[in-house]
This record gives sequence, structure tokens and C-alpha cells, in this order.
Amino acid sequence: MTNNLPENWTKSTLEEVSTIIMGQSPLSEYYNTEGDGLPFFQGKAEFGDFYPEAVKWCSKPGKIAGKDDILISVRAPVGPTNLAPSECCIGRGLAAIRPNGDIPNKYLLYYLRSIENEIDSYGTGTTFRAISGKILKSLSVPIAPLEQQKRIVAEIEKQFSRLDEAVANLRRVKANLKRYKAAVLKAAVEGKLTEEWRKQHPDVEPASKLLERILAERRQKWEEAELAKMKAKGKAPEDDKWKNKYKEPECFGYVDFTIPKSWMVATVQQLAERVQYGSSSKTKEDTDGIPVLRMGNIFEGELSLEKLKYLPQKHNEFPELFLKDDDLLFNRTNSPELVGKTAVYKGKPSPCSFASYLIRVQLMPGVEAKFLSYYINSMHGRQWVKSVVTQQVGQANVNGTKLQALIIPVPPAMEQKTIVSEMENRFSLMNGMEVAVETNMLRAERLRQSILSKAFTGQLIELIALGEE
Repeated sequence: MTNNLPENWTKSTLEEVSTIIMGQSPLSEYYNTEGDGLPFFQGKAEFGDFYPEAVKWCSKPGKIAGKDDILISVRAPVGPTNLAPSECCIGRGLAAIRPNGDIPNKYLLYYLRSIENEIDSYGTGTTFRAISGKILKSLSVPIAPLEQQKRIVAEIEKQFSRLDEAVANLRRVKANLKRYKAAVLKAAVEGKLTEEWRKQHPDVEPASKLLERILAERRQKWEEAELAKMKAKGKAPEDDKWKNKYKEPECFGYVDFTIPKSWMVATVQQLAERVQYGSSSKTKEDTDGIPVLRMGNIFEGELSLEKLKYLPQKHNEFPELFLKDDDLLFNRTNSPELVGKTAVYKGKPSPCSFASYLIRVQLMPGVEAKFLSYYINSMHGRQWVKSVVTQQVGQANVNGTKLQALIIPVPPAMEQKTIVSEMENRFSLMNGMEVAVETNMLRAERLRQSILSKAFTGQLIELIALGEE
């Protein structure tokens, strides 16, 4: 970083151009959250653009940093920097760097940020990576003439200001996409997305007929299964009384919004052929096995196939727990904000299974798994999750019984397919926009690092000079 410097620049060590104060954590009895003493900073998650906000204070500080001293994290993580917002106490996870003479503190701050990855590479340790005071003091620093130092800082901040504005705009676009996605989900499950479609297709079979057919097929499947059980035992029914054991699933509730006349409401139990918990067996990273989808594989209504774990090919729950195309996966246990996230398995990878924190729902013909997934992921579904969730030691749970009792709106079969097709088209466009936003945010961060790199090799000063000619 400091080779091939301009002729009027020099190389120094950080120790030669600054005073370095290694932090020291005070005794625990001197900490408080009431503002008694000096603000206390330890490092870790306290890094932002410049000034950290105190959440602890120390009534008897050991090592003290002055206002605008550079604070550098020297332990888990190594390298991030900030400026002290005032006189403060620093723990052993930090060091304070106070530039000597007239060197602007931001000149050293930006330089240290330009070599943050290099500083991190000097860290040692397995549990907590750390850098020693000796290494910190020996870091090579390029020193430009004082007036150039000031101009470099000013130019960095000028260019960073433009980047910050661009990144802020990208973040607004990202937030707007998230709100738009939520609005489209809501419109889809309330029937507003297909208002025009219904006008153009007035003679479509209503959902009431679909539900009648589903309930009849459910009963028929049950009867066939019961007859098979009796046959396996060598028995034959004497009359039809055995059919009275069948419990017809019913729906006594409603949804809290108006649905189109051709729609119905039904419970998941009425619409499902099967509701099943996944495997609780311990998975491994052996890729020769069968991949197992876990709660971390469901992200924003879609399945992510990264970081898969595996069960042996001859696992005793197979093939019973192999997923089938269009199986809906519901995350029954997670943190309160993530429990209930849902996605649909579309046949890949195959074969594939699922873990115990997920519930598999196999729906009857005529019910689109994607539509049910949209409903559960919509604001209506999230409100339902909050209303039925139980809490246990930081984990939230919605069991299979509650899931089966969920009441959802049911469009006619043809309208469900139309909604799914329209939603997939819109989500594809939104996902493309999100990828573009993320790409540009990464590009902005690379540009930020490029600006810093040029600043401390003399290239930025050359560009300033060329711009003035």
C-alpha cells in the first residue's frame, strides 16, 4: 500500500506519527447504564460511520481516549475504526490512536480503513482473533505534506458524500420493493389482483363446487384406506356403519376481509390430503446422502438450496419423508419474527427430505400450493401467526393442529392458476430489481475502497491536480 509514493511523501510507522493507547477493561463493579462516569466502549458492534453511541458507562476508568481519537477494534473483530465522540473509557477490545502534531485525525482514520483487510490478516487466535499492540504500532503509514493531507480528507469526504447519497437511494428502492411485494401479496389473496380477470371469465366454476369435490375426494380416500386396512387383517365390512367413523372437517370461521362472490373460505385441514412433521434425526454434511431442507432454507417465500445438510441414503424414514412436487413447507418453530415462513418445494433437488422444524402440507387436486403459501406469507397470514403462536425460551411455535385450523380464502381453481402465474411474473421482475440493487450496493462499496486506495498512493492528489488544470 505504501510503495511507490510521490516524491514529497514519506513512510512512517503508526507509532511514529501517533500516540497509541491499548484498552483495558475495568472491573465489572464499575460498569453502569445510568450515565455515571465516562462512556465505555469495548468494540464489537459499536462501529458505524464515525461516532459510536454509549450504552454503558464506567465510574472508574482504566484507559481513557480523548474526543476524536481514532478507536480501532483489536479483538473480535480486528480492524474496524471509529472516532471517540467524547472523552471515554476503552476496554481491551479497543485501542485509541491520537495523531501527533497537525496530522488530521481523519487522515489516519481513512488510511486505517483503506487497509482494514490487511490489519485483519494480522489477527491471531482461534476463539477470538486479536492483534497485538506491537503489530499495531508497526503498521506502515504514508505521510503526505500537511496541505495535501487536508485536501485528501476533503476529497474523500466529497466523493463519499456522493456515494452515500447513491446508496441511500438504493436503500429506498429496496424498501419500496419490499412494501410493493407485501401490497401485491395482499391484493392477490383478497382477489383484487384478478378483478378484471373475473369480469372476463364470468362463467368459471365457483370455489363452492371445487370445495364439494375436494371434500368428497377426501372421504373417498379415507374409505379406500380403511377398506385396505380391513383387507390386510382378513376382514370384510358387514354393513356401512364403519363409514360413520369418518370425521368431516368443517369450517366455522371467516376471514376479516371481503372476498369475491365466486370464492369460498375453508380450513387447511379441509384442503389437505396430508399434514406431516419432518425428521428429527441428526443431519450431516456428507453430500453422498439425501439433502434435508431446514428452516434456514426458507427465505422470503422461496426455497434456498444453500448450506444443505444430509441424511444417509438408507435412512429408516425414507421414502416416507421424501418430498413431492408442490409440497408446501411451513416453518413451525423459529424466532418470533420468522416463525411461519412458508415456501413450496418444486421437485429439486430430488430426492429430498425435510427436518422436524418444518411441516409438510400436501394439498388436494384443485388447490394451488403457491396460493396457500402466498396467503401465509401475506400480512393476513402473518397476523394469524401472531394470534396463534406460543412462546418457549426465545422460540416461537405454531403446531400442525393450529396450521390445519387456519382459515383461508379459496378462489376457483382456474383463478388460482391465474393468480399464481401473475404473481410469479411480478416476483420475477422484483427479484431482478433486487439483484440489481444489491449489485450496485456492492459496486458502491468497491468504489469506496478504490477511493481510499487511490487516496494513500498519491493517485487522488494527481486527479485533483488534473481537475484544477
